Amino acid sequence: MVVDAGWLEEQGVSRQLRRKYVQHGWLIPLARGVYRRPSASKPPGPLPWQELVVSLNVFLHRPVSVGARTALELQGFGHYAAASGSREAHLYGNEDPPKWVSHVPVNTRLVFHSATKLFRNGAIPSSAGEAEAGANATVTQQAWGQSDWTLTVSTPERAILELLDEVPKRETFHQADVLMEGLRNLSPRRLQVLLVDCKNVKVKRLFFWFADRHNHAWLQKIDRSAIDLGKGKRMLVRGGKLDPKYNITVPENLDAGG
Repeated sequence: MVVDAGWLEEQGVSRQLRRKYVQHGWLIPLARGVYRRPSASKPPGPLPWQELVVSLNVFLHRPVSVGARTALELQGFGHYAAASGSREAHLYGNEDPPKWVSHVPVNTRLVFHSATKLFRNGAIPSSAGEAEAGANATVTQQAWGQSDWTLTVSTPERAILELLDEVPKRETFHQADVLMEGLRNLSPRRLQVLLVDCKNVKVKRLFFWFADRHNHAWLQKIDRSAIDLGKGKRMLVRGGKLDPKYNITVPENLDAGG
């Protein structure tokens, strides 16, 4: 796992000891003030991005969850959409990550988001026990690798809303549509909680627009009267068509990849 100088100081490893450990190969420096232990089974090169995320959660007490497209891919929905042009891992935290994170070589580009920007009660739980609590929990734990470590991952209900927040800048309408088509077994109870809690009018309107297109069974169990869809029009696509029901502009043809 990855730790910083502050964590090592707390364990009684002073600057002088760190220097000695590095000289003897007992610690491997990854960036200034950031280290990991050597491993015979781990080849040199960039770290798996999951290793950095687990390290932030477990050792450095920086709650981070995997969300949006990345969470959907980890839960088996990635085959519903084409692979992203550049490999990215979308991560959500309660605060900005340490500055050194951007200097640690990992095998995927990390995209950090604010966990509370989209949801009023969107803070990432600080422990696995909190993450598993209750039927309305919006994050879950997923085993990673061959160890006992786990990743905190957005449930599909939360992940699709996080993904819609990225439309149309990072995610296309077409990709969102294909992913939504595959989400046949979402929990209406969890969706209700998330949609009421969601602060973004665009995301909520897009969600219902896509959901109406595919008419999944869970859609009929959502109480729309409790969800604030705001007022006025939202232009999401220049030159698109206005959907009169949700007052958003959408592409003329989703199948064209818009």
